[in-house]
Amino acid sequence: MTDIFENLKDGDTIEGPSFAVSRESIRLFCDASLDYNPLHLDDDYMKGSFGKTSFGGIIMHGMNNFGLISRMLTDWAFPAGGIHRRLETRWLKPVRPGDTIRPTAIIKAKQTTARSRWVLLDVMVSNQNGEKVAAGEAMVEFPVAKAA
Repeated sequence: MTDIFENLKDGDTIEGPSFAVSRESIRLFCDASLDYNPLHLDDDYMKGSFGKTSFGGIIMHGMNNFGLISRMLTDWAFPAGGIHRRLETRWLKPVRPGDTIRPTAIIKAKQTTARSRWVLLDVMVSNQNGEKVAAGEAMVEFPVAKAA
């Protein structure tokens, strides 16, 4: 197995798979999360105004962005022995049926401690227009192998 940690450099990019958002995918996330908020299901409800915000139709769960980022990090790190340890995100823009989104990450820093090796990443999800819909920070650990 290649030691991915040793080869990482600040600024390296990780890309996750694209995800086509549909009414069906939103409904499936409702079922999986047990979150049936009308923001995700009821177009008529979403024609209203929420303070200074008007969405104009249903939107995807923000936590779906979180899941896509988690999948990207796990798909990247786990085969090399890495463990996704922390993820913080904020939602920047609503995602609607018909959008295609994709998570990416940029290596921000690496640190080695007595017990492990850590990678800090800036993470984001962008839509088909290149607009960031979610952004945050993640940490991945690459444990040091224990001597036999």
